[in-house]
Amino acid sequence: MEIVLAILTGLLFAAGLYLMLHRGIVKLIIGIMMLSYATNLFIFLIARITRGVPAIINQAKEVLTPPFADPIPQALILTAIVIGFGIQAFVIVLIRKVYKVTGTSDMEKLNSTETID
Repeated sequence: MEIVLAILTGLLFAAGLYLMLHRGIVKLIIGIMMLSYATNLFIFLIARITRGVPAIINQAKEVLTPPFADPIPQALILTAIVIGFGIQAFVIVLIRKVYKVTGTSDMEKLNSTETID
């Protein structure tokens, strides 16, 4: 399972970089989002996959016995997902406004100093 997720992480990184190299601003944003998802998946893989054992100490025990799921990476990923959704919503509104004002989503035209008709 970890091998499949590692390959998927690599594919997400590659697809994100590929999309970021295109001229369209929408493809750039989608590429950045894919890099964010790949990073979250990478952090999840580093924490190792353990099934069915939450990190909760029973009242009868004083110490948690391994193997157990590490809650820190899970909390980090959950926080990153929530922040990512907020940023994505802001960027979608920003792209829409840029397209309404300029009439284009091409990065080359947006970088030029000439006025856009």
